[in-house]
Amino acid sequence: MRILVVDDDQLAGEMITAVLEDQGHHVFQAENALHAIELLGQQSAIELIVSDLNMPLMSGIELFRELREQGLNLPFILLSGDDPAALRAKEPNLDACIMKDFSMDESLPAAIDAVMAARDAITC
Repeated sequence: MRILVVDDDQLAGEMITAVLEDQGHHVFQAENALHAIELLGQQSAIELIVSDLNMPLMSGIELFRELREQGLNLPFILLSGDDPAALRAKEPNLDACIMKDFSMDESLPAAIDAVMAARDAITC
């Protein structure tokens, strides 16, 4: 799968990319939401977005909302150090929200599997 990772922290972005590449995914990286929007315009093959919440210029939730306003309905997973349940309550249309912590090597692939399975169930 082709996945766009959006994170203003280069080290965190590289860690997320490594987890995804270990799972066999092809990863594009953007250092902020504006760069992500630009990449999405250039790379129509992107199938999923994994974004950090707290970024300068535009947060991950703001990026999600902007993409939905533009009619782009790609699966979107938000990463945060904040409580995922509270963030889902704030933006219930997110496909998933997980903790950005040391368990991401397990929680991120599991979230991707769950999101894609739910999307497949809707389209069948």
